[in-house]
Amino acid sequence: MKCVKVPLRQLNDTRIKLMEKGLMSMEYRIKSQDDFGYIPITEDISNYEIVDMDLEPIQKVPHNFSQLLEGELSHEEIENLRTSFDTIGDIVILEIPDELADRKQLIGDAALKFTKRKTVYMKKSAIKGTTRVRDLEFLSGNDDSITIHKEHGARLKLDVREVYFSPRLATERKRVMESVENGEKILDMFCGIGPFPIVIAKNKNVNITAVDINKDAIYYLDENIKLNKLKGSITTYCGDIREVSKNLKTPFDRIIMNLPGLAYTFLDVSVNLIKDGGIINYYEFSDSYEQGIKRLENACCEVGKEVEIVNTRKVKSTSPGEWHIAIDGKITSKKLKKKEMKVS
Repeated sequence: MKCVKVPLRQLNDTRIKLMEKGLMSMEYRIKSQDDFGYIPITEDISNYEIVDMDLEPIQKVPHNFSQLLEGELSHEEIENLRTSFDTIGDIVILEIPDELADRKQLIGDAALKFTKRKTVYMKKSAIKGTTRVRDLEFLSGNDDSITIHKEHGARLKLDVREVYFSPRLATERKRVMESVENGEKILDMFCGIGPFPIVIAKNKNVNITAVDINKDAIYYLDENIKLNKLKGSITTYCGDIREVSKNLKTPFDRIIMNLPGLAYTFLDVSVNLIKDGGIINYYEFSDSYEQGIKRLENACCEVGKEVEIVNTRKVKSTSPGEWHIAIDGKITSKKLKKKEMKVS
């Protein structure tokens, strides 16, 4: 490789000059040897000593997942490939379109190389059943579905084949945690492995009751309680919240309802368990906030309460025109209006 040979004391200044003029080759590493530096160049240059040297090529690092597939898939296939994927701890979960199913191994290997994680799986079904799990197919790396995911200083252990967890809700969990006051009594009705309870209890001195119907989720929540140094306390229950709630006598300052597909069917339970002036963090899939607000209003009206909407936001997109939305409602008893008596 043709190089400019300069004393080491002049190496950096010379490198900058050659780079500014576009004369330095970016494909090889600069070499230092015997008090001299050797800078690779793209063409002969006057006023410098030019020599031939063996230099180490610079490995090109792909800037994105698609670059690893260039030359392997057509441009159209790469465009159709959903290159966004979930990274949970050291596990990657891909969503591969049906038309690229025959190239899944190639895509999985590229994901493993790009992310430098230990395992790559492919989604084989939508989230299903009361336990909220999906089928996964192993693609690349080590077929080990247990991992520890780190989020906001918390450690969350889980088995991606046995429980549901979305790393894309990290910002939402932090937002809810920051809105919590020390001393709150909180109910998470569909807690999963406990990302909301763990993140909250790690940062706030609270008392949390966490319920889920998936026994594997509760197992990992119990593990996560042990894994993390918590300021608050968490009590876990495995079962259907409608049944478990019959033994929950204490009204709660806050109830988290992050089961967006079915949470609305449990609003009657939550409005009965919430303390007067308490907050319900309600979630659902919708194209707007109106439906969710109406559901909260109707559930409150049934038991003589009313809701004040204190916040709404779009958590993430789930499909074109549909969102995972959040509605925060402050629940209070209806104020009795005194009838004014007219004195004739």
